[in-house]
Amino acid sequence: MAVTDRPLALGFPRIGVVGGGQLARMMAAPAGALGIGLRVLANSMDEAAAQLIPDVVLGSPDDAVALRELAQGCEVITFDHEHVPPAVLQELTDAGIVLRPSASALAHVHDKITMRRALDAAGVPGPRWAVVADEAEVLAFADRVGWPVVLKTSRGGYDGKGVWVIREPALLAAVLAQPLPEGAAWLAEECVAFTQELAAQVVRSPSGQAVAYPIVRTVQTDGICTEVISPAPDLSAAHAIAAQELALHLAGELGVVGMLAVELFDTPDGVLVNELAMRPHNSGHWSIDGAVTSQFENHLRAVLDLPLGSPAATSRWSVMVNVLGGDYPDLYRAYLHCMARDPGLKIHVYGKDVRPGRKVGHVTVCGDDLPDLLRRAHHAADYLTGTITE
Repeated sequence: MAVTDRPLALGFPRIGVVGGGQLARMMAAPAGALGIGLRVLANSMDEAAAQLIPDVVLGSPDDAVALRELAQGCEVITFDHEHVPPAVLQELTDAGIVLRPSASALAHVHDKITMRRALDAAGVPGPRWAVVADEAEVLAFADRVGWPVVLKTSRGGYDGKGVWVIREPALLAAVLAQPLPEGAAWLAEECVAFTQELAAQVVRSPSGQAVAYPIVRTVQTDGICTEVISPAPDLSAAHAIAAQELALHLAGELGVVGMLAVELFDTPDGVLVNELAMRPHNSGHWSIDGAVTSQFENHLRAVLDLPLGSPAATSRWSVMVNVLGGDYPDLYRAYLHCMARDPGLKIHVYGKDVRPGRKVGHVTVCGDDLPDLLRRAHHAADYLTGTITE
């Protein structure tokens, strides 16, 4: 049952959000500014979004009954993750519940093989790939594309989970012996020799309006995004424009409503698509402090078919660094040092218990001097996690 069902001002809608994580939490501020109500489906009242948003339905994302309760009185349902089973999404659609993005669009992020097939059909460049079932098929694929190869579970992976870079045949057996998530298969991809990793974010409304954010450079550590620079430095104008056009094209081809993040490899010959996400994305957190309209506000605008806001940057550079859990659990006590040392720093925390490697917050700095911004952002993130003490 919803913890509260507070009335909204006349004419203002309520949005249901599947998932109680930090992405739903960061929707709260722009929703409040717009007068929009949010209701979240969370596993517990301790989840990040449930701490801030008073209208909560407790339940699992695979529970159709809980999802129907979430939808009662909501104009539309959107998502802070992609882990709702396709059968449940279809059941909600058949019941007349408005999902944005739709079940048909979400199929492309629920299963990476479905995504790869759709990208090929749309003429979008990506790594060479194949569905494989055993060592012999992986070896045959590696003979075509060369070593190393990337093995992925087609379902269930995120933040580096479900992804392995296999550098030699002897390592195959141990990976393939691991159980696959329900309904998943093994996907083999060539290991791209990229110059940098990029992300293109666009947002699209049901009426077809779409805008593109600046292309950003992302840095991954053990499969987790640790640093984002907007706009991507050392990126040619041709590749930046190609990446934005590719993302806008995909949003239309796949029928995405809301935010679409396209993770990309930048290569000397052009950009290649790595992964997709149909929701606000870690690569766009910089926009809260560094853009005219944040990715979270534009996502809410899009799913309600409101006119979209400007994605333009407000500073020459924005740097976002994730705060990953370490051995120092008391983030709040670290504020004093960080805020006093750098009044221009923006700190965002997610209300999560600190665990090693867990995303518990991020810091952002904006300005004209990129090396200085990088130094400041990393110093703050390192101090908040206890990596440094001064």
